[in-house]
Amino acid sequence: MRIISGLARPTRGTVSLLGSTDLRAMLSDVGYMAHAPLLYDEMTGLENLRYFASLYGAIDEDRLRAAIRSVGLDPALERYVGQYSQGMRQRLSLARATLNDPKLLLLDEPFSNLDPQSSKAMAKLLGEMRDAGRTILVVTHQAVHVAEIADESVWMSAGKIAAREPGIRAAEMAGRA
Repeated sequence: MRIISGLARPTRGTVSLLGSTDLRAMLSDVGYMAHAPLLYDEMTGLENLRYFASLYGAIDEDRLRAAIRSVGLDPALERYVGQYSQGMRQRLSLARATLNDPKLLLLDEPFSNLDPQSSKAMAKLLGEMRDAGRTILVVTHQAVHVAEIADESVWMSAGKIAAREPGIRAAEMAGRA
């Protein structure tokens, strides 16, 4: 995940992303949600998004409001992020990952510390984003949350692929063909 997101360089081998091996050129098509939300508690959700958008040099208030609404949060909510529940923090972090309207979303443990209701809401959001045409790579220890929306599941052990199979959704789609 760190290599694909541009946060680390490979020590050997190559990575092809969206048909290109020039990862730097592809970074504008990638959204990354780290395991930790990495938000500023003393800012509101909209202020957080505005700050991160400024790092890209592109603050579009309509886009910021659309991103925050897309994850089920109210852009007018004036509460500081420090007062958000864990589920709200995770959703805001997901909104931040979508600010650049990426083709590929990389999500590291998006269900971490979420209650069952928030986990279902997050899985529903991810399913909607997938249905809208985004490719989503989720790394999780809680595979049950993505079982019904995954096109494919890959299990890793000791850094190697241990198993690979179509997801429930992919199997259902194949059965309809």
